[in-house]
Amino acid sequence: MASLQEVYSTLYRNQPSKKDVMDVDDTPTNDPAPARPPSPGPGRASSEPLRILELTVGYVYSSEMLEHWCLRGHEEQPERIIRIWKLISEAHLDQKMKRIPIRAAKREEVLLVHSEDLWHRIQAIQSLTLQDIQDSEAYYDLLSLYVNTGTTRSALLSCGGVIEACLAVARNELKKAFAIVRPPGHHAEPDEHMGFCFFNNVAVAARVVQLLTPVKRIMILDWDVHHGNGTQRAFNDDPSILYVSLHRYQNGQFYPGGTFGGISSCGEGAGRGYSVNIPWPEIGMGDADYLHAFTSIVMPIAMEFAPELVIISAGFDAVEGDPLGECRVTPIGYAHMTHMLSGLAGGKLIVALEGGYCVDATANSALAVTRVMLGEPPEELPPMTATEAATETVWQVALEQSKYWKSVKPKACEPREELEPLSFSIPEILKAHRQHYLYTTYDMLQIPLMTEAFEKALGTQVLCTSDLPFNKTLVIFIHEFGNLRIELDSTVTCNVNLERSYLIDSAKELVAWIRQAGYSLLDLNIFPKPYAFDAKGSRWSKDDLGRNILVYLWDNYIQLSDAQNVIVIGHGPGCQPLIALLSERFAGVKKSVKAVVQVVSNDYHAAVPKDLDIRKWYQQHSQVVVPSNHRILTPEMSKKNHRWHGVVSTIDEPSSSKLMIQAFPKIQNFVEEKLEHP
Repeated sequence: MASLQEVYSTLYRNQPSKKDVMDVDDTPTNDPAPARPPSPGPGRASSEPLRILELTVGYVYSSEMLEHWCLRGHEEQPERIIRIWKLISEAHLDQKMKRIPIRAAKREEVLLVHSEDLWHRIQAIQSLTLQDIQDSEAYYDLLSLYVNTGTTRSALLSCGGVIEACLAVARNELKKAFAIVRPPGHHAEPDEHMGFCFFNNVAVAARVVQLLTPVKRIMILDWDVHHGNGTQRAFNDDPSILYVSLHRYQNGQFYPGGTFGGISSCGEGAGRGYSVNIPWPEIGMGDADYLHAFTSIVMPIAMEFAPELVIISAGFDAVEGDPLGECRVTPIGYAHMTHMLSGLAGGKLIVALEGGYCVDATANSALAVTRVMLGEPPEELPPMTATEAATETVWQVALEQSKYWKSVKPKACEPREELEPLSFSIPEILKAHRQHYLYTTYDMLQIPLMTEAFEKALGTQVLCTSDLPFNKTLVIFIHEFGNLRIELDSTVTCNVNLERSYLIDSAKELVAWIRQAGYSLLDLNIFPKPYAFDAKGSRWSKDDLGRNILVYLWDNYIQLSDAQNVIVIGHGPGCQPLIALLSERFAGVKKSVKAVVQVVSNDYHAAVPKDLDIRKWYQQHSQVVVPSNHRILTPEMSKKNHRWHGVVSTIDEPSSSKLMIQAFPKIQNFVEEKLEHP
């Protein structure tokens, strides 16, 4: 990695050629050509210098970035930026904006964030033959990438375009700028390209700004529906960059996966507290949820940090209608968030395009953001209230971030629960019922958990049959509690008719078969108790809790038993911990696990191991049961992770509980076959 001093001395040693600056931009300009501009010196952008005119908002766009495309079709398609530019032009907003000439990012700039090895790997892409591209398809598919000979140039222009937009604003030549660029960048880590991203455009631009201008304190707000793992990784230990991300998380099941985007991932070392993650636990989050997070977390922290420059990693894949994001933010919602961020840093704001895969919805959102950047007020929103999932998440984030920021008040974010000291939660009642049922029917006993954090979170929720230590065949079942069906006395009062309300235990038949077959059973309910905290005092996420408890049980009970044939069955949120166990204990798993079963409703993803060797083993030992309309069956998903699942069984039933009930015969046949022919 190059030092700042090395970069400073080499970055502007040679001024860009005319090709670097002008020939790559075919968009119209509304300014006359300047008369022989002076050469920019250190501290100036490498593009054509901008003159101070009445225009205070700029844009970056070039059709040359369209050369990165996929023959097979792909979500990250050239049409994404074409449509944005078309809408802005049709609305004549381009006439109110200054064109910022685009140019390729330089090696010395890229090395401020990325390794030299990554630079060389991306440079090599432009020399690939058609046969090379076909041969490397599996490799790039694992990284969620596609390449062609135009990829390198497009990635360099995308990164260089964001650099130029940021420098123009940081130098006070413009107040705001919109970088309409692709491919996106926020998943690209210092040593790896991934997730449709090659260079981390925003991260590189932020470093160049810090190097070449007086601006040092920068806030990056990432509202892309995916966590910007690459951006956080680049600044994880740096207190000069505040990174804030609102993203769909779903217990670490949603891309890019893992716990790096979780609530307790707050940076490290000197940067502790300067990474703020607001991880949504489910799909469907909308304007009210995002704006609640903005007013409670984002803006208080931002004002306390007092940035000198704000950069939005503007992925529009949380917009309503996006096939990957599956959330419900509207263009008006994005406009309101932009309006709030415009009040920071004296109005110095850069919007850099990231994701967004519903072309029309993305373009409409970008248009709404552009109007706000030009000074138009956002349209009025109707009265709305944040969802329970959002208020709970924001409160948990406030609990974590209040350790670092005085302006964050957890008490103000706490969900209101009247009569809490006198009440028992419905989940606790249901778990107590299941414990009693398994004890009285199958003589199943509670497994002692030797750590205080596990006991407080899952006490009474890990049960096993008495023959677990010496039975040769063991079934591990990971799940939440069953579905509660409620009938109301009156839709006016919403009073519950207790006599006609009941619990559906979707696994009842499965458990009965396991015992009748003579197998031992380890039953794990991973729904945590209220106010369950880990050993560090942070709230458990279901992903962290499920993964850690399953690994703990494997190391302390399963490995020490006589079990030679282990079957692992995950239902709903129990699937992600199951896959995590395969990855973390693969050597032991490979010896004894004969079958891996996931039962996944439309609310969850069917998880797949990341490691290629584990994937190959998993493919030979796995069954996935999904509704017939599950997204895993779409052509896009079939090209990706779907092919790594062994047996994919479909059932015409969207309900999670009924899916498990109807899946039982398929599961039974699959398990018996694997035990007979491992």
